[in-house]
Amino acid sequence: MLDLRFSEAELEQRREHITDFVRGQVEAAGASGVVLGLSGGIDSTLVAYLAVDALGTENVHGLVLPGEVSREANMSDAERVARDLEIGYDVIEIDPIVDAVVAAYPDAEGDHEAVGNARARVRAVLNYLVANHESRLVLGTGNRSEAAVGYFTKYGDGAVDCHPIGNLYKGQVRQLARHVGVPEELAAKTATAELWADQTDEDELGISYETLDSILVTHVDGPLSVAATCRLLDVDEETVERVRRMYERSEHKRRVPPAPDPLH
Repeated sequence: MLDLRFSEAELEQRREHITDFVRGQVEAAGASGVVLGLSGGIDSTLVAYLAVDALGTENVHGLVLPGEVSREANMSDAERVARDLEIGYDVIEIDPIVDAVVAAYPDAEGDHEAVGNARARVRAVLNYLVANHESRLVLGTGNRSEAAVGYFTKYGDGAVDCHPIGNLYKGQVRQLARHVGVPEELAAKTATAELWADQTDEDELGISYETLDSILVTHVDGPLSVAATCRLLDVDEETVERVRRMYERSEHKRRVPPAPDPLH
């Protein structure tokens, strides 16, 4: 696989670039600070660290939003991040809200994907409820790898005001996290969206993040053909083509909802 690691100078440059971006977004909106969901995962943890770096502890509000499929260890890690950073945070159980949504349309009960996406959208509603009440922006925690293949919930974890780490591949997220002082046990932990029980990102994607990042850099975001990518990375053609298909099929998630072309 490719070595996508930054040098120490590049890491510091990206830290400064992202924190400047966050400050600029808040200032441009005339907001009083930011809100973000804390999952205990590396993406939200890194964004929280960078937000505090950019704005100070008093201007960052964390939300820990556990549901019935949330692992207790992840929720503990989420609260640990908030305590370590000394930011204000709230814990809000989402199950009563999700249950009410499913009860309104019981045909969806048992559809783990539909209900899982509903969980993500409930979290987005709560993020914006708090953000609107406090005149803050909602920070996204999505990275470039997941955005490229559509591995996020439309109008769920994708419903945010900005994406501070949206230009970082997953491996680079982990590297920058270590650079800014995130504890190793958090920087290295297995990624999971926790939309249903026992889910992990790599199991659902069917590919490791290391392989995904490399294919994205060389073929989807880069100039290499499928054949050249296979030779360079020593991966099979089907894997590369599957990543390409995920990218193409999820394009609608990365765009503003379309409207018909205007009539002349």
